[in-house]
Amino acid sequence: MTDPERRDTGEVLIVTGMSGAGRSTVANALEDLDWYVVDNLPPQMLRPLLELTEIAAGALPRVAVVVDVRGRELFADLPEVMQHLRVGRQVRVVFLDAADDVLVRRFEAVRRPHPLQGDRTILDGIRRERAQLAAVREAADVLIDTTSTNIHQLTTRVVEQFSEAGAARHTVTLMSFGFKYGLPTDVDMVADMRFLPNPYWNDALRALTGEDPAVRDEVLGQPGAAEFLENYAAALRPVLEGYQRENKRHSVVAIGCTGGKHRSVVMARELAERLRGTPGVSVRVLHRDLGRE
Repeated sequence: MTDPERRDTGEVLIVTGMSGAGRSTVANALEDLDWYVVDNLPPQMLRPLLELTEIAAGALPRVAVVVDVRGRELFADLPEVMQHLRVGRQVRVVFLDAADDVLVRRFEAVRRPHPLQGDRTILDGIRRERAQLAAVREAADVLIDTTSTNIHQLTTRVVEQFSEAGAARHTVTLMSFGFKYGLPTDVDMVADMRFLPNPYWNDALRALTGEDPAVRDEVLGQPGAAEFLENYAAALRPVLEGYQRENKRHSVVAIGCTGGKHRSVVMARELAERLRGTPGVSVRVLHRDLGRE
C-alpha cells in the first residue's frame, strides 16, 4: 500500500521499555480498555501489522503493540522503524522505566534471569538493556516511571491516561503528593504549597484531610491561597493550549505539601475546578499520598 493510498489506522501505541518495569501490566490494562494488544512483536513486523489495520479500516480503531528486547538482534531496528511509522500515522511510543535497584529486586522476587544477563549478573543485563534502549527512551512520547508504583497504581495510571476522554485532545492530571514521600518522577510541572500554614498543627484538623470542608475552608482562607489559584490556573491555560498544538496528549501537574494530606489535596481539587472548561482539555485529580499514615 503506497502512502497516497494510506487510510487512517486509528490510534496506535508502541509499548516498550525496561524489562521488569511493567510492560505486561500496561498491556493487560490496555486490553481491558478494549485496545487490540499484540505482545512481543519484532519491530520489523510493525509495518505489516499497521497495514493490516488500514485494510480493516474502523475494525481496529486502537492498537497497542508491546516490543521488547526478547527479540535480541531484531530489537536494534526499533528506532528506525519508529521514525518510519510516524510519517502520516498517529503513532505514540510509551516507555516504561524504573530505577536499576528496583528492577533488580523485581527480578530477584520472581526468580527469573534478565533476558540480557547471559552468564553475568542481573544488574549487568539491566545496564546492557538500558544502553540499547537509550535512543528509544529519548524518542518516546510518554514516559512512565514505575520505581515507586505497584501493579494497581500502574493500572490506574493507564486507565486514566489511555481511556477514551470524549473529544478532549489533552488530559491533564492534577496530582497531590507529600514531599516527605519523595518528589514524583513522571510529572511535567511541580507546585509547592508549603508557603501556606499547615493544618496539621491545628488539633481540630489534624485527623481530617483536604477532602473535608473544614480543612478546605482553612486552607483557602489563608493569605495568598486564592491569588495562587487564579494566577497558576491562568499560567497553565496557554501551556495546555500549546500541548494540544504539539499533539501532547497527557500531562501531570504535581501539587505538593509536606505530607500530601491537607494543603496539596485542597489546592489540587480547586485548581482542577478552575481548569475545567478549558477548550479541548479533560481534567482529572489524583491524590498520590492521601491514604498514607
